[in-house]
Amino acid sequence: MREWNKTWLLRVIFFTLTLAAPAARASTPPADLCSLISAADLSKIVGQTYGRPTQTVAPAPFPNTATGTDCTYTASSGGKILFRAYVDPSPAAASDLFAKLGAFFGMPTPVTGIGDKAYFDQHNALHALKGQVRFYIQMDAADPKKIKDLANHVMAQL
Repeated sequence: MREWNKTWLLRVIFFTLTLAAPAARASTPPADLCSLISAADLSKIVGQTYGRPTQTVAPAPFPNTATGTDCTYTASSGGKILFRAYVDPSPAAASDLFAKLGAFFGMPTPVTGIGDKAYFDQHNALHALKGQVRFYIQMDAADPKKIKDLANHVMAQL
């Protein structure tokens, strides 16, 4: 009887840890949101040489919402990429803002396989959501495949 209790207890502990592991892996976004795309990774993904980003504050989209971070990368050839990211108080708040903002960018084209939700706007910029993080990637010479690759790179770190 005692042996059965030990076996049962070990199984309960194993399953509890197995179910808790994904939650433990979920991390909070870094304080420096520009670190989600390093200049080296950007250069590799896009196929051009980019310098370190210029970091500025992105405006809050609505009153009483969080400001974000703009990371502007400039290529040696002069092209630019804007990565704008926001961390909202909760996934529900982020999802709500993501839905509200979608109406401002024309007819969105949904994109599958990137985060919780994603779409291209009428200017071929990608808007994406994962948990409490919303972000936007815009390239001077929009290349949907490269933008998706960058978005997937960011998602892998969130």
